[in-house]
Amino acid sequence: MSRIQQTFEQLHGRTALVSYITCGDPDLATTLQLMQTLVANGTDIIELGVPFSDPMADGSVIQAAIERALRHHVSLADVLQVVAQFRQENQTTPVVLMGYLNPVYHMGYERFAQAAVQAGVDGVLTVDCPAEAIDDLYVQLQKNGLDCIFLIAPTTTDERIKLIGSRASGFVYYVSLKGVTGSSQLDTTEVSRKIDHLRQFIQVPVGVGFGIRDADSARCIGAIADAVIVGSRFVQTIAEHAGREAEALAPVVAELKQALE
Repeated sequence: MSRIQQTFEQLHGRTALVSYITCGDPDLATTLQLMQTLVANGTDIIELGVPFSDPMADGSVIQAAIERALRHHVSLADVLQVVAQFRQENQTTPVVLMGYLNPVYHMGYERFAQAAVQAGVDGVLTVDCPAEAIDDLYVQLQKNGLDCIFLIAPTTTDERIKLIGSRASGFVYYVSLKGVTGSSQLDTTEVSRKIDHLRQFIQVPVGVGFGIRDADSARCIGAIADAVIVGSRFVQTIAEHAGREAEALAPVVAELKQALE
């Protein structure tokens, strides 16, 4: 059983908090501290962003975080090293790498999958690689016991949802809004309707992200989803509190976790 599956089972039906931060923002040492802060304040699964020069799916807040990380030349190898350091103290909290295909492709799918497992990664989400084109990477992720996590958009067809359902493990990430990360105008009624539809085809837990920024939106989505995924709110908090990132992040995470309880 993977760490992600085990985490959902141990929640006994309660909603998971999946927390995204960008690795290397503001630096690698602080990232490790922030990962520990996320867990200490209620995060169930960490999504660790892999910096890439063309983050097309991300809004301005996360793009700025990625740019800050890239100024320090943070690479995929650096991200894996941070996960390995995190695993020296934490063997239970799942870590999902979220990013773009290019860095993985350049490392090589087999080498990447092996290095990710060795570092302690649990799942991989490549936002710009659709289910129809992921075969070569998917084989290596499966071979090495890594969960393959897919995005599903409001516009995803039933045919593609069925394909994703046949391959997804860990959880699926339902993008609640058309647009980029950090978007607003969340329609919980429409999200609820879509999740009910997805569950006809998807057997793994359904997490919902994009547009969740406060306790109220987390509580509303938490009532209908298996996981609430928050990124831009945390990244913005980090950006606004240089030098005291972990101190500022802690109460924000705790507030959202409390809303899900």
